[in-house]
Amino acid sequence: MDPQRRLLWFRRLALFGAALAATVVVLGAWVRLTDAGLGCPDWPGCYGHVYPQADHNFTKAIHEMTHRYFATTLGIIVISLLAWALWNRKTRGQPLLAVALAFVLVCLQGALGALTVTLLLKPLVVTAHLLGGLTTLSLLWWLSLAPERRELSGRELDLRKFALLGLAALLLQISLGGWTSSNYAAVACPDLPTCQQSWWPHMDFRDAFVLWRGLDIDYTGGVLANPARIAIHVTHRIGALLAGGVLIIVGALSFARAQAQGLKLIGALLVGAVLLQIGIGMSMVHFGMPLALAMLHNAGAALLVICTVTLLRLLWPEPPARTKPPARTKPPARAEPPARTKPLA
Repeated sequence: MDPQRRLLWFRRLALFGAALAATVVVLGAWVRLTDAGLGCPDWPGCYGHVYPQADHNFTKAIHEMTHRYFATTLGIIVISLLAWALWNRKTRGQPLLAVALAFVLVCLQGALGALTVTLLLKPLVVTAHLLGGLTTLSLLWWLSLAPERRELSGRELDLRKFALLGLAALLLQISLGGWTSSNYAAVACPDLPTCQQSWWPHMDFRDAFVLWRGLDIDYTGGVLANPARIAIHVTHRIGALLAGGVLIIVGALSFARAQAQGLKLIGALLVGAVLLQIGIGMSMVHFGMPLALAMLHNAGAALLVICTVTLLRLLWPEPPARTKPPARTKPPARAEPPARTKPLA
């Protein structure tokens, strides 16, 4: 097979893996929001079986095992990508380091999935599991994108630091979102834009962000008092405004300063994704946290990750191929003048 065609199929497989990773993230939210995180109290099976049994909590077990089946399929895809990359490592342009990182990350995700169950939904582990899932998505999406070959303009080079700042803001806000969900703090503020009918309600920040509370604590339904949950929720709202503002600025700068049409387009899409995510969050509060909107909120986070990673990929293109200078041609040799003949005496 032609090397470029092998790369094309590699990127297609990575794209399928990215779509599967986004599905796993949304299914994880589905499991968490339906209180099915402990639907199968053992790992990797479910009550000692590879599929749920009817004599246990069948509905919650189905939710949990569906998530595990999709996650296992994702692991097989990543292993296949790693084998492909190793087999074709001598092919020009074949990524290897990012695939190896994705493999290590998927292995860590498996361990975090087991710890999520055995440590009884500890918020620190659940949040790390969410971050790992979205990081896996970002790596697979990066691998699916064909790098451009061009030189960035000076104005486009300046966009790099803003894009990295946007990535950091997004990472922090996703962490706050995971902490809010895993501590069951999403319903702590049922009104908007106030919380508990107050602009600054009674909050307990000291207890809200304790990362480790020991072992043998079942976190199903949450263990925090309401003031601590309110503190988490309000912090998430403030973070949404700050992170959303940063990402909107990054998208607007990309649209205004970039010369490449791809950068302009992804800048506009990033702004749209931020506004969509804020709208979903407000709708969740207004309609009382319905399951469909809560799952859509996780999908919106995945969309923001995809837009940000695409922006970074476009801002780090490969250098254009250098053209070889034309070979110098030797000037034609001068013809020697004919030899003079002596006149006859």
